[in-house]
Amino acid sequence: MAIENNQVVSIEYTLTELGNDEIIDSNVGMHPLTFMMGRGMLIPGLENQLKNFEVGQSARVTVEPSEAYGEYNQQAVDVLPVEQFSGIELQIGMPLYGKDEDGSVIEVLVKDFNENEVVIDFNHPLAGKTLCFNVSVLDVRDATAEEVITGRIATSGGCCGGHQEDECCGTHSSHDEDGCCGGHGHNKANKHHNGGGCGCH
Repeated sequence: MAIENNQVVSIEYTLTELGNDEIIDSNVGMHPLTFMMGRGMLIPGLENQLKNFEVGQSARVTVEPSEAYGEYNQQAVDVLPVEQFSGIELQIGMPLYGKDEDGSVIEVLVKDFNENEVVIDFNHPLAGKTLCFNVSVLDVRDATAEEVITGRIATSGGCCGGHQEDECCGTHSSHDEDGCCGGHGHNKANKHHNGGGCGCH
């Protein structure tokens, strides 16, 4: 029986990139990831495939970039004066966190730097990647009336296996209430994204 919109689903998953066995994120042995179907809490490619699952079912789900975090956007790479990073011990590949003009938390990566400039990548870390989820549906229930109205689940574990509710996919950055496992809280045109990872909106 297909999972219907406004049902609360709890899943366990391990995330890798297609062709690479290195684990990007996993909540196995931790709190289940709990979300409400049809509310855009997951990346479309994962949510759409989970609709056909039943409780107790496990499978490997492959999600193309177009149904996850989009293709890598070279225009979302910027060069900034090194003076803007005073006091920071820069390393290539290190994440940096700040706020955009709307006050939302953003995460960027240091792509390169020299004594004058820092190359910053505003793409989501999973942009351009084909994602593979080994996922199991642990529980499905109807949402309460309050949950349907508010869009908030009464009790849930951390986002995408995070140890706290404000962690998402190991990024240790906060996310808005929409951000959970597969998110589109990412705007490449404006060259910024929210902290959601692993499919969080």
